[in-house]
Amino acid sequence: MMGAVLAKRGRSSHILRNGGFVALPLISLIWSLADPTLGRELLEWVPYLASGFMMNILIALSAMTLGTLVGVLFGILALAPFKLVRYPVAVYVQIFRNAPHLVLIFATTYIFPFEIMIFGTYLPFPDWVKAVIGLAIPASAYVAEITRGAILSIPTTQWEAAKGLGFSRNEALRWIILPQCLRRSLPPWMNVLASITMGTALASLVGVHELLHAATDASTAVRRLDFTVIAYLVVMTAFFTLCYPISHLTRRLEGRFNAV
Repeated sequence: MMGAVLAKRGRSSHILRNGGFVALPLISLIWSLADPTLGRELLEWVPYLASGFMMNILIALSAMTLGTLVGVLFGILALAPFKLVRYPVAVYVQIFRNAPHLVLIFATTYIFPFEIMIFGTYLPFPDWVKAVIGLAIPASAYVAEITRGAILSIPTTQWEAAKGLGFSRNEALRWIILPQCLRRSLPPWMNVLASITMGTALASLVGVHELLHAATDASTAVRRLDFTVIAYLVVMTAFFTLCYPISHLTRRLEGRFNAV
């Protein structure tokens, strides 16, 4: 009896959490329809908000691409037999896994120059690229740990079988071990993607034109409290719409892979 009540409460809380976020666009729409002028103001700013959201997606994908490439390499180096290689990687991972994303974004923004000189020509170094680097650093640390754990989870018999077939260690890693690690690494990698995607909103604090920055510009220009509420509801809904499917797919993949 008690178990049924707890299960019912769990389902109810799950519905309330997810239903509350799903209802936000409906609330915004009803609110806008109740006041035609508010609806017109919101429609005028939708392209501007959409352009900011595209920047969030660009930063997230770029940071995860760069972080994955560096992280996979560092994850492999973390298992190197040489201490001079293994220890610096371990220090890098431990430091940047626990470093606040905002601190890293501010650090890359002010450490890197505003312009770079290439063949005697000065080219601007955009702030959004600095934000990509700032978010790629913790992403690479997380991916390195994910890769290291995935490699260690592969049974040693796989290495022995590869050696028996005449593969070198590098060939066994490339053709046999890493393909098996892909399935094990995908769910946690997607969690990192969702985390980095939400962290892209921090780029607004260094002047990058993304969704939160665009919503702030819109609310400052319109100067209406109800519009400000609607604008930030749109921001929250947009991030939820992007991140919730990733989180849901991650749980499905984890359940599927654990069942195998």
